Amino acid sequence: MLHTSDFDFELPTELIASRPLDRRDASRMLVVDGQSLADKHIRDFLDYIRPGDVVVFNNSRVIPARFMASNHEITLHTAVNDGSWWGLCKKFNKIPVGAELTLDDGTTATVLAHDDDSGLKLKFNCDNLMDVLDRVGKMPLPPYMKRDAEITDRDRYQTVYAGPLGSMAAPTAGLHFTPELLDDIRARGSQIVNVTLHVGAGTWMPVKTEDLSQHKMHSEWCQITPPQAAIINAATRVIAVGTTSMRTLESAAIRARTSGANARVVPFCGTTDIFITPGYTFGAVDVLLTNFHLPKSTLFMLVSAFAGVDEMRGAYAHAVAEKYRFFSYGDCCLLFQGNAS
Repeated sequence: MLHTSDFDFELPTELIASRPLDRRDASRMLVVDGQSLADKHIRDFLDYIRPGDVVVFNNSRVIPARFMASNHEITLHTAVNDGSWWGLCKKFNKIPVGAELTLDDGTTATVLAHDDDSGLKLKFNCDNLMDVLDRVGKMPLPPYMKRDAEITDRDRYQTVYAGPLGSMAAPTAGLHFTPELLDDIRARGSQIVNVTLHVGAGTWMPVKTEDLSQHKMHSEWCQITPPQAAIINAATRVIAVGTTSMRTLESAAIRARTSGANARVVPFCGTTDIFITPGYTFGAVDVLLTNFHLPKSTLFMLVSAFAGVDEMRGAYAHAVAEKYRFFSYGDCCLLFQGNAS
């Protein structure tokens, strides 16, 4: 049985990045290939690209999902098919169902339901919620940054290739990439595919149980189109940029296996609650670029499943000793799985 405490590690608080570097492509990159470690920079990512590789990014755009409503700070995280949203809020159980909350621009929202994990279910009384959030919302920076969002975060907490709106947290491995770096990837003979996973509570919700089999992942919406699946299936290697790209690809790989398709992935549009832990058999991804993750998080469990528990413990110990910057605005690592190097 896997335990949450198996994925704990010591992290000095001064290594938690609260602000981005001046340049997106200035970040350091730790290359982890089995027991081998190499200290590099994100520009060196190009040296690990081969003709025939497909590099997969998550192009979901972060919405300014944090706002005040009747003196309550609310962070939206999941859209519902009926047009309502789930949002996190402190002491949400004290806000009665049926209450009407007023945002700073006068827009109102009606509380439809409570949930211990998801918070408040809200119906917004407006024609276009995204226009409202653009006026009154702030970028939903993670709490470990210990600061309020600033105007500059509207740009830096967003990838340069962001497309469809829907995430309440950035797919942070992509924050290191510039348009020039993306062009250089293509110049190396590799293709780029932009899948979509709208980041919600499933990606970052803390694990509250010691027995990992009891942890319930929240569902998140994702999509791989038929043309994208064809490109991915023709790849020599698939390189996922970020754990959300990884989870999208592996969700499509599971569907390929269960349907009997002779392919890495099948086209997929829907929700996923995939929870990847050591022992999982990867079907789509050969290489993963990702940031450094929180202790006891589902994301650290994922990278441990991909590159090895002992290998990741060693890599993170090295990163701490070498003072890599951790979490959303931090540095990154390039992980190889099996014989992908």
